[in-house]
Amino acid sequence: TAEKMSPTRPCFSVLEAWTPFMKSTREALNNKNIKPLLNTFSQLPGTEDEKQCTLDQAFRGVLQEEIINHSSCENVLAIISLAISGVTEGICTASTPSVLLGDVLECLPLDQCGTIFTFVEKNVATWKSNIFYSAGKNYLLRMCNDLLRRLSKSQHTVLRARIQLFLARLFPLSERSGLNLQSQFNLENVTVFNTNEQESTLGQMHAEDGGEGMDVEEGEMGDDEAPTTCSIPMGYSLYRKFWSLQDYFRNPVQCYEKISWKTFLKYSEEVLAVFKNYKLDDAQASRKKMGELKTGGEHVFLAKFLTSEKLLGLQLRDSNFRRHILLQYLILFQYLKGQVKSKSSNDVLTDEQSLWIEGTTKSVYQLLSENPPEGERFSKMVEHILNTEENWNSWKNEGCPSFVKERTSDTKPMRAVRKRTAPEDFLDFLGKGPNKKILKEKGALTSLWDLCPDNMEACKSDPRGYMPTLEEFFEEAIEQADPESMIENEYKVVNNPNYGWRALRLLARRSPHFFQPTKQQFKSLPEYLENMVLKLAKESPPPSEEIKTGEGEDEEDEGEDEEDNDAVLKGKIEIFANKLGEQWNILAP
Repeated sequence: TAEKMSPTRPCFSVLEAWTPFMKSTREALNNKNIKPLLNTFSQLPGTEDEKQCTLDQAFRGVLQEEIINHSSCENVLAIISLAISGVTEGICTASTPSVLLGDVLECLPLDQCGTIFTFVEKNVATWKSNIFYSAGKNYLLRMCNDLLRRLSKSQHTVLRARIQLFLARLFPLSERSGLNLQSQFNLENVTVFNTNEQESTLGQMHAEDGGEGMDVEEGEMGDDEAPTTCSIPMGYSLYRKFWSLQDYFRNPVQCYEKISWKTFLKYSEEVLAVFKNYKLDDAQASRKKMGELKTGGEHVFLAKFLTSEKLLGLQLRDSNFRRHILLQYLILFQYLKGQVKSKSSNDVLTDEQSLWIEGTTKSVYQLLSENPPEGERFSKMVEHILNTEENWNSWKNEGCPSFVKERTSDTKPMRAVRKRTAPEDFLDFLGKGPNKKILKEKGALTSLWDLCPDNMEACKSDPRGYMPTLEEFFEEAIEQADPESMIENEYKVVNNPNYGWRALRLLARRSPHFFQPTKQQFKSLPEYLENMVLKLAKESPPPSEEIKTGEGEDEEDEGEDEEDNDAVLKGKIEIFANKLGEQWNILAP
């Protein structure tokens, strides 16, 4: 390294800088202050990149020592806080805090990972800032995925949910990696239950009890409840059908197959009939709620159903369990009815299936509203959530466009301009004020105003209403339409949009052909104007010969006969004019 460096630049040795950085990092950790690191960084020679890389390794070295010494989580989090301050001060790379967090969560046991992840959640605004986001987002995503693999799906449900919520807050809503654009299902989520009727204990118990019900043993219910008898008739048939429905909830595409749909229809009608015929009591739900309050109000999170045969009777008496099953039905029905872009063309419901789903959906909402506690409120809340889910599906079908509308450089926000009233002297000058006086101090301008004091009358005067004739306006267009003129189409005036606009206005005022119906269709305005120009050219009279005057002496090519005819014509005109006299205005119309 020293040979490649310039002789005028001091050689930077990583080994020499390692010791000062390690020492200053320990000192900063003890003092909970970053000043020792700033002083060491400014005193050591070398480029900033070289010193930043060395300081990054020093942070990891001190962190390793703390983990080996089984230090408290406070010291570990203090090192990461120092790294965040170091990034802000520019003495270490932006990805260093994310790398340190990954190292910590890999080395610590799961019971301490919750405390570390709490620190990660509190600093979500830091990870989303411009300095940290682009450099550390991939490290944070890898860290969360590694931690999710270590956590149990049944014992660490809360921490797994916190990780998912953190990722949802960290990444933008349009992040493609978290949208499941292909609508893939988690087919690995298999519900395991007893499929062998010979080994079932429900069949034996049902036979012994004569089909009346299943006795509940002591200890299976809450301590505040006495042993009771479940009124729901239990048997292996109901058990098998009930848990077989989870396979359809796991993979809804099966419902588009005829045989699978018949099986799903049969099982669902029987299970929903049990929910409908054996409803829960409000008193029982309120007693259970009071029991939870006595034990501290702790809520139980179940990530996976327990499929023991002995528990099914108790599960069917649990209001929360019923809500889980009924909500699964609503989610399944929404997928079957909804428009999903990734669906196959064969995945279409028949009219009979659609009618059954529509009627069953109403029944499920009715069961939810009758399920205590606060069933009506819970049912309306679920309906609202599923309605918003349809908007989410529509957004995914459209390709997930960004929610941020970027303003182009050309469009600038217009400020509302408040109109101010004109001063009285200016209104008086225009002839609209109370005095209506015309200023005489401005020479040429005042003379213009004196021509007509009333501005409105001046605008209505005849000279201002000038309109050209068709011959005058289309003269140039008629000349260009002549093939002998050899004018290319792109240079003709009919292709000018301004000319076309004025031509249409003039034709509407003076041409009889404008409002005549025609079967001929024109694709463009220039094509229509060329057709009108040809019609006007046929109707216009031939150009008249110029009347020759006495100035024909310069035209040597004219014959004497033409000169005599001009003289005679001139004399006749003079005689006619003298006889007409002042009565010309009668003849003019």
